[in-house]
Amino acid sequence: GQHSSVTHIFCYCFAAWSVAGCGASRLSDLGALKQASPTTKKMWSHQRKWRKFKSPLEFPLEAKYRPILESTFPIDPMSRFNLKRGSPQEEFPYLRGNHTLMGEILTLHLYTRQFNRATESGVIFDDIIRPGLEDPGKPTEPGQVKSVGCLAGDAQSYILFCDFFDRIIEAYHDYKMTSTQESDFNSGNLKGGEDFDAAYAVSCEIRAARCVEDFCFPMHCSRGERRALLSLAQKALTKLSEEFPGKLYSMEQLSQDGDGKGLSMMSPSPAMCKIGVARDWPSARAVWVSENGQLVILVNFEDHLKLECTRTDANLQLAFDCICANLLRLEKLYKNLRHTFVWKEHLGWVVSSPAEVGTALKASVTVRLQHLPGHKRLENVLDRLRLHMIPTDKPGLYIVTNTPTIGFTEVGVVQLVVDGVKLLISMEKRLENHGGIDDLVPTHKLSGYTDTQLHV
Repeated sequence: GQHSSVTHIFCYCFAAWSVAGCGASRLSDLGALKQASPTTKKMWSHQRKWRKFKSPLEFPLEAKYRPILESTFPIDPMSRFNLKRGSPQEEFPYLRGNHTLMGEILTLHLYTRQFNRATESGVIFDDIIRPGLEDPGKPTEPGQVKSVGCLAGDAQSYILFCDFFDRIIEAYHDYKMTSTQESDFNSGNLKGGEDFDAAYAVSCEIRAARCVEDFCFPMHCSRGERRALLSLAQKALTKLSEEFPGKLYSMEQLSQDGDGKGLSMMSPSPAMCKIGVARDWPSARAVWVSENGQLVILVNFEDHLKLECTRTDANLQLAFDCICANLLRLEKLYKNLRHTFVWKEHLGWVVSSPAEVGTALKASVTVRLQHLPGHKRLENVLDRLRLHMIPTDKPGLYIVTNTPTIGFTEVGVVQLVVDGVKLLISMEKRLENHGGIDDLVPTHKLSGYTDTQLHV
């Protein structure tokens, strides 16, 4: 046993020490070894043999604490799965005819690097790119942008799959991932958001999304997580109603005919159904509506929270004031509940779609344009302004909104829309009078935190 081995070791060491004490201190020397007695030679040979085949030592404390130490090592999440998958070459998706950014950027080499990775909550790369495979998109019209074709399953997705997401963010936002994102909720820094020409600017809207730390994003979250998020939202929005009157409506309680106040159970969009965001609909979904009807907060839709401020005039300043004030209130209320919104230094506010990280804010103005949409330089102008234009169901009405959400502060994003819409209106007026617009074409609006003046 262990005690017998220790006893033998002790005897060998004691014998060697005794021989050295009797004058055989040079047993390593060949001459001294020859002069040694047969018993000493036998012991020496046995000792050399033991040294050659010495077994590793085991310490009682090591055996006791090894399981505890090993439990602290991070476990590779992929080791928990037994996915019946082939090689990356066999699993690489069919991308011909795919009109998303994901379809443009994804290569077999990039897919292979992400293939055997999984976040701690179990998100794998195939989950990330599934939205672009379920909805491959269509060829874009002038002034429109491609969809990203991917979603994050949790905040860690942006870190673990950064090789892919960084490329998507750089391509969509025309932004290099080399600097830190800044934030500015001082709506007083916005210039000119209240004086659009009412003959052209019809209405406006600002949307802002937030996701809560330590919860999976809607594409991947469980029923329990979704219900826990709704419980948090109920507590926070109850407190919010004390400062900014409003009411929370559960989607499960709303009938198909509505509640008599203009609300009805909203059906999920086909896109939401395809990507899994609408699982278990309408369970644990809710909508909070302010008393004046201008602010709506969606709970557990595309993101954990989405604030929408809509105005029937084009006063973007007031809409921005409302969004900033209530975002700050909600951030404080969630912190009091020991939960924070997801923020990363290089990404800013982190939400499900890489098309919205940074500020997670979209500002839009509905504009009446008759001549400019058909102009040959429109696409180039919108690209320089960092805007895109979406046609509505009504002829001559277009929604103009910002393309980038990262690389600018919240004020900077809304300022892009303010300056850009005013320039588009100036161009429309020029075309109405049969004039040219070449001298109005702006310089490219660069990402960053310094103002670039437009040539209006």
